[in-house]
Amino acid sequence: MALTVTHATSAAAQGTAQGTAQGTAQGTDAERRAAAHAALHALFEEDHRWTNDEYPEDTLRRGEPTRADRLTDRSHEALLRRTARVKRTLEQLDAIEPALLDAVDREHRELFVRQLRDSGESFARGDWCFAVGPIHGPQQSIPQMHERVPFRTVQDFRDYIARLRAVPTMLEQETAILREGMRSGMVPPRVTVEMVPAQCDAVIRSGLTMVLEPLVRLPKELDAAEADALRANAADAIVKSLEALARFRDFLREQYIPACRDSFGASELPDGHAFYAWRLRHHTTTELTAEMIHTIGLAEVGRIRGEMLTVIARTDWFQSQDGIDAKLLGDEPLFSAFVTYLRRDPRFYHATAEALIDGYRVICKRVDGLLPTLFRTLPRLPYGVREIPRFMAASQTTAYYQPGSLEGGVAGYFCANTHALDQRPIYEMIPLALHEAMPGHHLQIALAQELPEQPFFRREGGVTAFGEGWALYSERLGIEMGLYQDPYDDFGRLLYEMWRACRLVVDTGIHAKGWSRDQAIEFMRENTALSELNIEREVDRYIAWPGQACAYKIGELVIRRLREEAESRLGAAFDLRSFHEVVLGGGSIPLDVLELRVKAWIDRVASEQAGD
Repeated sequence: MALTVTHATSAAAQGTAQGTAQGTAQGTDAERRAAAHAALHALFEEDHRWTNDEYPEDTLRRGEPTRADRLTDRSHEALLRRTARVKRTLEQLDAIEPALLDAVDREHRELFVRQLRDSGESFARGDWCFAVGPIHGPQQSIPQMHERVPFRTVQDFRDYIARLRAVPTMLEQETAILREGMRSGMVPPRVTVEMVPAQCDAVIRSGLTMVLEPLVRLPKELDAAEADALRANAADAIVKSLEALARFRDFLREQYIPACRDSFGASELPDGHAFYAWRLRHHTTTELTAEMIHTIGLAEVGRIRGEMLTVIARTDWFQSQDGIDAKLLGDEPLFSAFVTYLRRDPRFYHATAEALIDGYRVICKRVDGLLPTLFRTLPRLPYGVREIPRFMAASQTTAYYQPGSLEGGVAGYFCANTHALDQRPIYEMIPLALHEAMPGHHLQIALAQELPEQPFFRREGGVTAFGEGWALYSERLGIEMGLYQDPYDDFGRLLYEMWRACRLVVDTGIHAKGWSRDQAIEFMRENTALSELNIEREVDRYIAWPGQACAYKIGELVIRRLREEAESRLGAAFDLRSFHEVVLGGGSIPLDVLELRVKAWIDRVASEQAGD
């Protein structure tokens, strides 16, 4: 099946925007165009200010603190307030005629409208009820409150302690949201939250000592008495936070988890089929149905399996007696025997967490030196590699990326899981590093932050299909970097691509076709070489996060198709670095907008070539 995509404030500032918009209905044509431009950008500026006020933790990371002594208000009243604000902003945008805007502003306006409408639909469908899960929730955010936060002045430390004191209120708000989910039937499958009380226990046992780490670096100008007072206030805040977390854990164990579903699919939720269809639109930015995505996934699984068998034939194992015996049995037994070998041979696993992290750092440093051959523009923001905190590692995914901020003075981080080292094979390390760091998430996200001509919402926004599609595409760039000369590393690349192809099948199978958890695990077991632990964690993630896992392969397929079209039409005039500039230069955008952007570039280069 061919893959194509289709279209899926403050009172004073509002008054300014409305007044300017009204001005677009009168005056000369040039005046009306100027008024429309001013009205649009006034809304963008107001959105920036409003976002800073509404989400203070993100603002801290960006180096734009406005309410640094607060945590984000998670109350139901705050959700209603934000939804009302979305409606008002959409009304203001409707008053700005697109015909009066130039092409750049029309694109800004369309993307802003789509973002706001999607936010409104998210609230209307009750997506906000799922406030806790195996890889998100206060049990993970609280012990990481000290991360990605600048500590420079005495006021920074005072604000930090004020945020620590706000934790009990935040947990009460989260509890109220979960109760609303229980009332409305918007609750997750029980299997996805059964481990959360144990995560809370791990945090409680830690005593939250990690959040005291910044207090070791109190400013020198602070006198001893105030330094002692700050430390005492922080210790008191931690005691109260731990007590509140224990109450939250007890609520989960005694009330929330018993009220959760025995079923797995989103289709079992109230209006579940419509909910899942929206989640697919939200994450993929396409109108592809669950059935279409399932079919694409099966086709990709078949294609990648053939490439895997070709790579297996290049390995030393294939030439060994075990390989010779296995290949006489046929493709399926051969694949199974090879995967069993990979899972059992200690040569494919690091012995210590330090060795694993050092291995990733070596790969990343090697990649950094190769990037100029593929990219003209690289981000100024540096990144690091560190392990996922051990208190949360057992239930976390293989790795994740934490964005930083040049203005905030916070580096980006590729965080790798060092739990269960016998489940973290070496042959997966190159594609994983390419995905999470460079040229994947760090390059794309940091570059977007450094696009000065783009409005705030485009620099900081994230479209799943674009970001994850780019990161998966980046894994394949390792071929052009010469990183997959070892057949085991090349098999690791294909393993990761197969993993994402299986997601299309498994996610839609669970949420649209009624698959059981065991059925999903078995499909992953038969078609990937992922460890048993990773397979179970991944399947639970798909169950808990409907539709998100489909974005990776859908986004990557679109980027690869656009590159193939550019190479075919432009021939010798195709320049890979220019192609990457075009793909990344608009920030994180929906796939149909990316397609328009790339095709316009192809037409422009082709026209220039014809003119020559």
